[in-house]
Amino acid sequence: MTTPAAVSSSDGHSAVFAGTDVCREAGLALPGEANRPRFEDDIWDFTHVIGLPAQMARCTRRFDFAAITDARWRLVAKELVLAMLTPRHASVIPLPRAYRTALHLNTCAGRLGELTRFFAWLGDQKVPSLEQLDTRLCEAYLAHRRYVLDEHGAVVGEQSPATRRSAAQIVVDLVNYRELFTADRVPADLRPWGGATASAVAEMPCGRSQNKTAPVEDSVLQPMLAAALYLVSALGPHAVELAREVQEADRTSSCKAKGLRPAGPAPAAEFTSLLAEYERTCTPLPMLAEHHIADRLADGWDPDDRLLPVATGVLARQAGASQFWSRWLLALRGPLEATLAVVGVEKVFGREVAKVKAADGATSLAWTLPLHRLEAVALVGIVRTAAITTLAAVSGMRASELMELRIGCRRPPEEPVPGLTRFRIGSKVVKGQPLGGTEDEWVVVEPVYRAVELAEQLHDSPQDGALLFGRFAFDVRYRWFKNWVNSRSGQRLGLASIPDGLVNLRMLRRTLALEMAYRPGGVLAFKIHLKHIAVATTEGYASRPGGAQAELLAEVNKHESDRNLDLVLAEFRNYQQGILPAGPGARSLTEFFAHIDAKLDATAAKAPKTQRSDRDVLNLLTKRAKVLHLGPSNYCWFTDPSRALCLKLAGTPTADRPLVGMCDSARCPQATHHPCHRPVWAEHAERTEIFLGQLGTTRKTERNRLRADYDRALRVVAEIDAASTTDEESA
Repeated sequence: MTTPAAVSSSDGHSAVFAGTDVCREAGLALPGEANRPRFEDDIWDFTHVIGLPAQMARCTRRFDFAAITDARWRLVAKELVLAMLTPRHASVIPLPRAYRTALHLNTCAGRLGELTRFFAWLGDQKVPSLEQLDTRLCEAYLAHRRYVLDEHGAVVGEQSPATRRSAAQIVVDLVNYRELFTADRVPADLRPWGGATASAVAEMPCGRSQNKTAPVEDSVLQPMLAAALYLVSALGPHAVELAREVQEADRTSSCKAKGLRPAGPAPAAEFTSLLAEYERTCTPLPMLAEHHIADRLADGWDPDDRLLPVATGVLARQAGASQFWSRWLLALRGPLEATLAVVGVEKVFGREVAKVKAADGATSLAWTLPLHRLEAVALVGIVRTAAITTLAAVSGMRASELMELRIGCRRPPEEPVPGLTRFRIGSKVVKGQPLGGTEDEWVVVEPVYRAVELAEQLHDSPQDGALLFGRFAFDVRYRWFKNWVNSRSGQRLGLASIPDGLVNLRMLRRTLALEMAYRPGGVLAFKIHLKHIAVATTEGYASRPGGAQAELLAEVNKHESDRNLDLVLAEFRNYQQGILPAGPGARSLTEFFAHIDAKLDATAAKAPKTQRSDRDVLNLLTKRAKVLHLGPSNYCWFTDPSRALCLKLAGTPTADRPLVGMCDSARCPQATHHPCHRPVWAEHAERTEIFLGQLGTTRKTERNRLRADYDRALRVVAEIDAASTTDEESA
């Protein structure tokens, strides 16, 4: 083992890494012209390292060791960080507890930040050397990082387990890499927290007990996703035109536009010609934004001045001057006021816009009211956020994968079978992959594909290969999006208000995962689609008891049970209102509901206790909810396997679950039809009728089979309609 020079003889240079090219040693590629950080530099700039994920903030790409004031500890920090980046260095390999896999730059940036805080805390504690570090100080630092303090030093909260783990981990790292350090080291016999791992010290909850990320509540998800889809489909094309108008206005009305004259005498002739054009076209004069009007009032303008809201600077640039000088006002006031009296003043953008259908589909109205420039830019940003929300909620892509999307990521649509179009988008999987990520594709539905197309059109510089979104803060964007939907602008378009509730990209991904898991084979499907780690899939193939796959299935089953209970309760309420089920199993289900309803009748109750609340009703319905299975066109009440038609047809009468794919609900005595199934049967009847019309006269056997299928679909529709008609409606 290569042993560094003794601490006492250190001359301020590393005995291990002196003169090292950091990027070359760590295997990080840089463009030829980029500056290469060296070990002795106090700032290691990794900004131009090839392959860094777009999600990585620029501030974390610069390692600032100068924030550590003590030169000895600064050298310790450099040696520790570089050792984490170069686990195969000749002096790092022999360390028994060193990392064997290079840490990501993002992780190393976090370690450096925590190390800087730790050294600053040691300085406040008047600790002169790491040799003085003992168990008491380790416990004190962990306690210091455990709590949130106010400006008076009072405890107002507790930090997350991740923060506590970071604090404990940096102490453990100083112990594990002790032999490597040149200028200062912790004592050789230091074993903080008895050698426990940082996660155990921080009391990190076990991630295998349950998924800590909660799904988005339905009350929030439904109006949020409806608003996002509406903005993408209805307002998206108009937002593209608005963005182009803003870009064109910035080009022509900017103070830095080419050809503008500097200060000079008032351009009376140019203004006269410009104002005449405004009058000829009946175009209102441009209006100042409210904050600029406030600035004028603060500068002494008369609140009753008719020119107060007029954007004279915009007019000046349209007339060829760089700005409107106050000394010109005396000469130009008359022409300006005369034109103002004829055409008025109005916000610049969105004056004459197309009409769109409101979100409720009842009315048509202008897609936006007139806007100031900042309002127009904000509206374009809201539509872009709607595209991001649609993409995240319906595709399930991670934040890192969304940020790696680039212009041109949409693959040409495929049509594997006639009438079925498949849409794909390409990005990179970053999590768990080598630096630079791994190219991959996602199969998406058409609304996601169109949202990506809209985002490309809204891009400021839509060149192939440019980042589509880059790094963005979704929580900030979503807050703006929700506020706009709930504002007068969103309500004017008939959008439903979005209630308060936490929404982030992880929650959207979790929500989609649960929805996919409800489908047959959905657990494996979303493992593949969401690019999850392979261990859970492996456990599923091996049918191992326990494990991530079994825990996930248990969680999905819990959600499925809750959903079934809600469905049974809804159908019971329909029964109480006279809306009855249809189908072969309708009589059995109706008798069950009648039995439950009799128990709820206070006059029929023999005991003093009566059951009236939803909780009591759910308790009575729980047993029936356990045997409910959802088919595409019916509910299956699997109470008696011996009566299940699907099991008889399959020759498996002792199975404990129905074969929903083989269900013939029009003949099975345990199947029922409800109003929610009517559209499926009606569509089936319509398509069957079309097929019948296309059959030739010679295909009698096929015609007879389709005719029977068509008649059965019509019969089911008629039964649903008859059972759904209440007494009041029939009267």
